[in-house]
Amino acid sequence: MKDDLILLLCGIFVSLGIKDAKISLEYPENSDHGDFSTNAALAYAKELKTSPKALAEKIVSGIKNSLPDYVESVETAGAGFINFKIKSKVIAEKVVEIAAGGLVKEPKSSTKKVMIEYTDPNTFKVFHIGHLMSNAIGESLSRLIEFSGSKVVRMCYPSDIGLHIAKSVWAIDKNSRDFPKDSVSIQEKTAFLGKMYVEGTKVYDADPNTKAEIDRINRVLYDKTDKNANGIFLKGRQWSLEHFELLYKILGTHFDEVIYESEMAPIGLELVRTDKNNVFEKSEGAVVFKGEKFGLHTRVFVNSQGLPTYEAKELGLNITKFEKHPDAKMSIVITASEQNDYFKVLAKVLALIDEKDGSKLKHIGHGMMRFADGKMSSRTGNVITADSLISDLKEMALTKMADRKFSDSDADLIAEQIAVAAIKYTVLRSSVGSDIVFDSIASVSFEGDSGPYLQYSAVRANSVLEKAKDFNKNAASKILLPEKVGLLERLLVRFPDVAIRAAQEFSPQQVAGYLINLAGAFNAYYGTTQIIDEKDPFSSYRLALTEAFIATMTKGLWLLGIKVPQKM
Repeated sequence: MKDDLILLLCGIFVSLGIKDAKISLEYPENSDHGDFSTNAALAYAKELKTSPKALAEKIVSGIKNSLPDYVESVETAGAGFINFKIKSKVIAEKVVEIAAGGLVKEPKSSTKKVMIEYTDPNTFKVFHIGHLMSNAIGESLSRLIEFSGSKVVRMCYPSDIGLHIAKSVWAIDKNSRDFPKDSVSIQEKTAFLGKMYVEGTKVYDADPNTKAEIDRINRVLYDKTDKNANGIFLKGRQWSLEHFELLYKILGTHFDEVIYESEMAPIGLELVRTDKNNVFEKSEGAVVFKGEKFGLHTRVFVNSQGLPTYEAKELGLNITKFEKHPDAKMSIVITASEQNDYFKVLAKVLALIDEKDGSKLKHIGHGMMRFADGKMSSRTGNVITADSLISDLKEMALTKMADRKFSDSDADLIAEQIAVAAIKYTVLRSSVGSDIVFDSIASVSFEGDSGPYLQYSAVRANSVLEKAKDFNKNAASKILLPEKVGLLERLLVRFPDVAIRAAQEFSPQQVAGYLINLAGAFNAYYGTTQIIDEKDPFSSYRLALTEAFIATMTKGLWLLGIKVPQKM
């Protein structure tokens, strides 16, 4: 419907002398104003030397005789807006279609391929809330882009080489008596690694002799010439990767490809050394990119010890990605916004090496999650880990469910799903680049602006269907449609458009905001309407409406990476 109306408006503008009019249809905040609204008259009135209101009236007059059958009315409003209202019968038919399994299904897959890299944790360091943010955004964008019809290759780039590893290995060697036994949990093992990183960092910055030793360990970890250091490295790396996989399972994430930083070190080093396009320069024994020539800043790609920096390895990673997937139309990388300027440099370097691949790199920077203690820091040890946050929220959820009769295993699973929903929704309801203040109590609330509220709304709707199992519904073709539909129905039919637009604009918050409005509309409907009534001929429609809500809410939550519990 939306596309048809845009084409109709474009045709009117062509007749007025505007060949390439950019027409958009938005959803009015107040549904009483219609189902679609456009400001096209305001946008082009000056060019056509008329007032927006006069132009709007002219457009409405010109299209009234050629409106599609599904349009009930078209009117001007305000200073020059044009509002379209769709017939209730058409919307009700769409609701029944959704209930029958249509409309919320993904479009047919296209040949477009998109690579999305996200999470990127550091071995030997804790998996913290910054990784949770990257994971939530990356997984949601992956699902949105899949929903819009593209093939997505999910990628992760764990850091498993570099100075932070050397600091940890040095500290582990000095604290070998405290080395965890094989029998302890993976969380205890990786917590030990995190403590060792903090200790190594403190000594590295304070003691020149220790600094020299850690620098030596950093060199030998690249060439694997120190048996003891390499043995510590392999064991710690294994623990970290096992812990990551455990967290990915909880978060509902899988990666199609995992590329390790250590694998990219020789590739990046070779790219910088060969430098066929004269991209780099030597400076004080190092190899650098002088970004100032392009309005950027200088970055070191090979340090004075001849070792590849993170920049060189990142260069190797991006070249490797496009070698693996030469048909990819885009490579999206999601990190903290602190790296925005760094990625501008990297994109320029990549473009100078290969303009085609460089133009395909898109960096999305997310904000910081803040608590009462301020910004986290893994350097000082003042860090909120993913494990601790999920565990705390699970305990809060279990407390809320204490009066419900669940088995221990069911309660644990439901609490975990609530905890993940609390985190993901809090991250995704805000624009991707903005900072977030995490309110634990509000995040697990079953009411208001929260992920668990959305889950609870779906569970409540499912309970209605459960009660209606024995209700003798008519066939879908015989469902009696109402003469008028309300906000709930009008919101339901918008879902595919909202989801596709969210994918195009890389903005999961559009889906999150839509779902909150949808849940509010359903709960208002549920509170004022008797859905099941054997004597009411419209009961079958109301059940279909409930089914349509469940299908849409479940798919919408899936797009955010959130599961709907069987009960709450």
